[in-house]
Amino acid sequence: MVSNKKIIIAAVLLAALLSAIFAYYKHNQPAPTQLADITFPFVFGRFQIPQDNPLTLESIKLGRRLFYDPRLSSNNKVSCATCHKQHLAFTDGLSRSVGVSGKPLKFNAMSLSNLLWGPQHFFWNGRSPSLEDQALQPIQHMDEMGQDLNELIDELEQDETYQVLFKQAYGSINSIAIANALANFQRTLISSNSKYDQYLRGEVLLTPLEELGRKLFTAHPDTKASLRGGNCIDCHSQFLTSGFSTFYDGFSNNGLNSDDDLPAGLFSVTGKEEHRGLFKTPTLRNIAVTGPYMHDGRFETLAEVLQHYNGGIKRSKTLSPLIAEADNSPKAQQDHISLNLTPDEEKAIIAFLHTLTDESFLTNKQFSNPFNEDNEHE
Repeated sequence: MVSNKKIIIAAVLLAALLSAIFAYYKHNQPAPTQLADITFPFVFGRFQIPQDNPLTLESIKLGRRLFYDPRLSSNNKVSCATCHKQHLAFTDGLSRSVGVSGKPLKFNAMSLSNLLWGPQHFFWNGRSPSLEDQALQPIQHMDEMGQDLNELIDELEQDETYQVLFKQAYGSINSIAIANALANFQRTLISSNSKYDQYLRGEVLLTPLEELGRKLFTAHPDTKASLRGGNCIDCHSQFLTSGFSTFYDGFSNNGLNSDDDLPAGLFSVTGKEEHRGLFKTPTLRNIAVTGPYMHDGRFETLAEVLQHYNGGIKRSKTLSPLIAEADNSPKAQQDHISLNLTPDEEKAIIAFLHTLTDESFLTNKQFSNPFNEDNEHE
């Protein structure tokens, strides 16, 4: 009979051998490749990437594949790309998206572009504090993708391609790695080559109508100074045309509802009454292809959006004062809130908004479905 002492010695030696093997492969496993060939438009300002999730080629490649993989859903039919289609600037063209349950969701699918900047509270009501957290919520939501994370991991572990990709990017397949990879792929979705961007770089000129629209877009009306404006930039800040990034400054009540039917919005996250009815200010990049508009997709066209700001504003206790007092008419506003833009001014603003369409972003193969490439190589 083998003595207990010999068993203990054998166990210790086995543990030491396994530890040595692990250390060898860990030491000889190539480190993920830090991203070097991506450019960040300086006009967009500063941004931060989490120290515990650096941008690497391996993580982005993995995230892109996961983004388009319907196995992330319980019925293997819904992927992230189902509600975020590239040719629609990663929206889906629906008033409210539909997931595995077949029920319309509460919100319109937001465009995924320039996520490194703007409010770092994601979803229309700001319920997610990071892109990593934002990546996992839809996967687990019963109406969106309805997937159990443990079951998803089991599925991915059976795939030889994912075995390699996860090992290269993060070492193993787990929920944190899934979230990190999806977040990093989305961080690369940068739209910065629209006609407006080319204008900012001095490469093209805007038409007279587009230039009028640009001036109206960037001006707050001031009747005392005879300055006409569309009041857009007060919420859609600077060159990003998204909300301000400081705390909750990127959220606003833009007059869609009165107090009688004011939705929760940001209130559902903070519990503060002053946040009731406030929703995230979306980027206007590629806005011409991302309709329907607003958090509930109530407006089909940009013309309807302009009509809302030009006479459809509803008063409520949390209505943005920047919207409430904006008026191109010298008469004092009472119950009726209107920018009082002329029809030609509305057309000009819409013409400018069309200059924000970035065709290269909508067709960039680096953002496209990698499974199509797999099929081409077969």
